[in-house]
Amino acid sequence: MSYEVAHVVEQVGPYITAALAAYGGAVLRRAEDAAVDATANQGRRLLQAVWLRSASGRRAHLEEATQEAADEPDNADAQAALRQYIRRALREDVEMLREVVQLLPASQATVTAVGNRSIAAKNVTGIAITGDHARVQK
Repeated sequence: MSYEVAHVVEQVGPYITAALAAYGGAVLRRAEDAAVDATANQGRRLLQAVWLRSASGRRAHLEEATQEAADEPDNADAQAALRQYIRRALREDVEMLREVVQLLPASQATVTAVGNRSIAAKNVTGIAITGDHARVQK
């Protein structure tokens, strides 16, 4: 499987923001909370996946970035620093990237077309044709 790291980080962003709002800086060590909405719990799971798969020496950096983003929710720089850490971690660990992609809801699945005249579609309900002089007969 091939994933675009920047796209995955973009998809993860809203979940992480919700998790930080619900759990604050303790998000990395908190258990799922039934009183917290599904989006925030999903964000907690995504952040914890990155944290747990990170080398122990790098966890402190993630904890710091997470705490700063939670303490200053309106600080775009703090939010960007957290996303940058996650982006770097996903680039360096293909298994972590796979795990994070698998944690994303199915509706977030990426469909990518590669090559000349290729078609990208999540669901095809009719005929899809590429090429010159194509004919369709019923």
